[in-house]
Amino acid sequence: MSNERQKPIIGKVIISGSLCCKTGLHIGSSKNNLEIGGLDSPVVRDPISREPYIPGSSLRGKLRSLFERQQGLEFNRYSVQNVYRHECIDKSCPVCRLFGATGSKEGENQPARLSVRDVRLTSESRKILETIDTGLQYTELKFENALDRITASANPRQIERVPAGAEFGFEMVYTVETEDKQQVTKDLQNVLGLLNMLQDDSLGGHGSRGYGKVAVSFTKEAPAILIRKTGYYTGQDKKQNEKMIAVETLDQALADVPEIVQFLSLE
Repeated sequence: MSNERQKPIIGKVIISGSLCCKTGLHIGSSKNNLEIGGLDSPVVRDPISREPYIPGSSLRGKLRSLFERQQGLEFNRYSVQNVYRHECIDKSCPVCRLFGATGSKEGENQPARLSVRDVRLTSESRKILETIDTGLQYTELKFENALDRITASANPRQIERVPAGAEFGFEMVYTVETEDKQQVTKDLQNVLGLLNMLQDDSLGGHGSRGYGKVAVSFTKEAPAILIRKTGYYTGQDKKQNEKMIAVETLDQALADVPEIVQFLSLE
């Protein structure tokens, strides 16, 4: 096996914070049953707790889409989900380096460096939503009409969404698999920059109709960035192999990227 295909783990950079809904948020779920008077478009929920959540794949996919468009990349891959996107085997491609790519031959696959966890309601937000009587659990129902341009007849529909003000806690894990200081610096800057761009875009469905505006925030109580070298996981001195950086804004997190790289002792 060539050195190019060997990807040692040098460390992990864990970025955590909150996504606050500034407008209603809808990430849809498939309907298993057709019910009279039922919801036309329900949100995805945890099957055990019945709480709405943001699948990590939804957040990750949105960030990747924004990145592809920012870089002006060709949508050259047509997936089984009937979605066009960009994928290549170019090791210098910043999008495929972060989000991964599947090659057509053995050894061409490029595993993703960035993992995105499912995004769950914060405990405080859960308590607030439990006190609101909307007729639904944790969510609200929004009625909309589609108007026929010829007859002017209305076609009403019911869309379930998480109400404005709800907060979700997110966590992303970036795997450091190269000692190239410039490459790791650029990757982390891209991740934080995409979170910043997301605030001026939308998450989930119906963004053009005002849904899905979110704001990224951090809390003083918990570190926003946690850096762990491999020694942390192999029984070495954890204090020497772990660093916590508390930030309050994305701009501050971006300014702290050199400190992250320095702690990882990259060259």
